[in-house]
Order: sequence, then C-alpha cells, then structure tokens
Amino acid sequence: MCIFCKVVNNEIPHHKFYEDDKVIAFLDIKPVNPGHSLVIPKKHYASIEEISEEDLAAMVLAAKKVGRLLKERLGAEAYNIVLNNGVAAGQVVMHLHFHVIPRHTGDGHVFWPHSDYAPGEADEVFNKLISPLN
Repeated sequence: MCIFCKVVNNEIPHHKFYEDDKVIAFLDIKPVNPGHSLVIPKKHYASIEEISEEDLAAMVLAAKKVGRLLKERLGAEAYNIVLNNGVAAGQVVMHLHFHVIPRHTGDGHVFWPHSDYAPGEADEVFNKLISPLN
C-alpha cells in the first residue's frame, strides 16, 4: 500500500484539513512554503491518465478550495497548482496528487527555466500534435 493510501486510511500521522467523499487535502511534510498542501483522490490512481473524469473534477474543485484557504487564512498572494505526472516529471509518490503551493512576491522559488524553440522545431512539434492518432 502506498504512503498516500495510508494517509487516506488514517494509518499514519498527517495534517488533513479538507475532506469530501472523493478527495482529501493535507499539509506536505516537506513544504516549499508554509501551507504547501497536497490534494489526493481517496481512490488510488498512479497518474492523471488513470483517474475517472468525476474524480479528477473533484480534485480540481478541492484544489480551488485549498488555494482560496491559503489566500484567505494564510495571507498568500497567489498559489501554484502543480502536478508531477510520472517519474521523469518529478513524481515521487505514485499516487496522483496536486501540490497547492502558497506564493509570495520575492519568495525566491522558480519552477523552471524557459527557452526558445530551435528554428522549425515549433512547427515540427505542432504537426505531430495535430496529426490523427492511429
């Protein structure tokens, strides 16, 4: 059983502050900023491709509520909602989860560098994305 399934089943200590019939939200134990929260489905799904649309919608609505709480109760100016989907994307726990991270001007956290496409690269990528799936 994965660590987040243990959280759902109340088998390990955690700081859960939101719950409905499909999802829970709790504080991340290694926060980027205080209030950094995780929103997870109660049912185990490893990735976004696996989750039902109904459960995904519940996760998004819960993330919205958590973000509002971070702003209203913790004074966050803004927040990031982050999904690391797969090991190459930085997913460590293979139970689908959103990070809801409170942000403040000048907090020093940068998520990724930006770069430019090489000549012709954007067209090549675009054409692959619009071609019919087999």
